Amino acid sequence: MPTLRDRLSSFLPGAFRGDHPLVPVVRLNGAIGVNVGFRPGLSLATLAPTLERAFNYPRAKAVALVINSPGGSPVQSHLIYSRIRSLAEEKKLPVLAFTEDAAASGGYMIACAADEIFADPSSVVGSIGVVSAGFGFHELIERYGIERRLYTTGESKAILDPFKPERPEDVVRLRELQTRIYDAFKGLVMKRRAGKVREEDSSELFSGAFWAGEDGVRLGLVDGIGDLRSVLRQRFGEKVRLRLVQGQRPGMISQLLRRSPGGSGGFEGFSASLIDPKEAIAALEERALWARIGL
Repeated sequence: MPTLRDRLSSFLPGAFRGDHPLVPVVRLNGAIGVNVGFRPGLSLATLAPTLERAFNYPRAKAVALVINSPGGSPVQSHLIYSRIRSLAEEKKLPVLAFTEDAAASGGYMIACAADEIFADPSSVVGSIGVVSAGFGFHELIERYGIERRLYTTGESKAILDPFKPERPEDVVRLRELQTRIYDAFKGLVMKRRAGKVREEDSSELFSGAFWAGEDGVRLGLVDGIGDLRSVLRQRFGEKVRLRLVQGQRPGMISQLLRRSPGGSGGFEGFSASLIDPKEAIAALEERALWARIGL
């Protein structure tokens, strides 16, 4: 005999009925650790509350991550990865990742927090490596008679100063730092993708190269080709409910500042005098991250 609760629940909309499987969905979109204007980049500080809500949904069967990121800060990437794994183990919930345009570099590190990774055939995955970039201006300032004045305590405080000639010992030190970060990244991938990636493919996998989704499956970086809705309906049934878990909405002032006079989002309608140079540099940095993977 149906209980009173069963009878009452039959009158509720499907989204509120407890008999339908529920999967919270968290979107991770953009460069990691790069803030562009009033749009914060992906970081543990911005994502932690959203992740906490997702993993605390009553009756959740799993948590889905939708990732679209070219990478960025290795520290923030690892912090986000660690928080997802910690919550998954604490709540005993499986995590499934779905890549959109890209889950590259730090974006792929975050994807490794999932128990299974799914990609679109045209998704870009991989780019497992470490990159550092900069400029050298010492010849330029010499040409214009500009004198560089820099005072430090500690001989390595001004390492790789872009206004001084590059020193071989500085490059060696940078390489050592890159190697430590690189080894940690490789170890994480080998641990999380154990039994899926092959040791004989390691030179290719960890070359910094990136691949389309189907090649990612071949190499063990991805578990299958599929999209969020199709995979979850196949996994949990046709009546599965996908609940997008969003971060905090921006305040009224932030929303007004983000709105251009024409009504569209962004800074398109603002005069150049209102654009902070730091924001322009951050936008270029984000654009460069996408450009490295051809997007």
